[in-house]
Amino acid sequence: MHLLVVEDDPRLGRLLVRMLGDERHVVELAASGHEALEIAEAGSGIEAMILDIGLPDLPGTEVARRLRARGSRLPILMLTARDAVEDDRVRGLDAGADDYLVKPFAFQELSARLRALDRRATNQAWEGAVLRNGPIALDEVRRLVTVDEAQVELSPREFSLLECLLRHPGQVLSRD
Repeated sequence: MHLLVVEDDPRLGRLLVRMLGDERHVVELAASGHEALEIAEAGSGIEAMILDIGLPDLPGTEVARRLRARGSRLPILMLTARDAVEDDRVRGLDAGADDYLVKPFAFQELSARLRALDRRATNQAWEGAVLRNGPIALDEVRRLVTVDEAQVELSPREFSLLECLLRHPGQVLSRD
């Protein structure tokens, strides 16, 4: 999956990029709300956004609100260090976030929530998490690719590219 991580803490941002990259995601990093809006609206192929609520220029809730006001259906997973249910979580979800995760979090939970967002965004049932075309099978849950039943190792970028191509069979796609 092609992800945009919007996190103003440089250490956490780099950690998320590395860990998500290890799971074969293609990850871009933005440190501000304005930068996130530019990337999301540039047609860069972003498939989901991990959005920190506490950004230096625009709160994550405002980034989500602006994206939704412009008609974006980009799945948004909001992160925050705050856990007041009445305040931040409700505001984040009402602003347009699809899911919410409180820091500190277990990386496995973040990864599972991203898979769930992806399934919802592509209207896939759990059983439909394997994309097929001819002898090629791409298992999104286990992040495996096989050709004629033989496993093929792909880089994160190659995996995301193949996933995009399999989601749009017979279509000519731009480089973005």
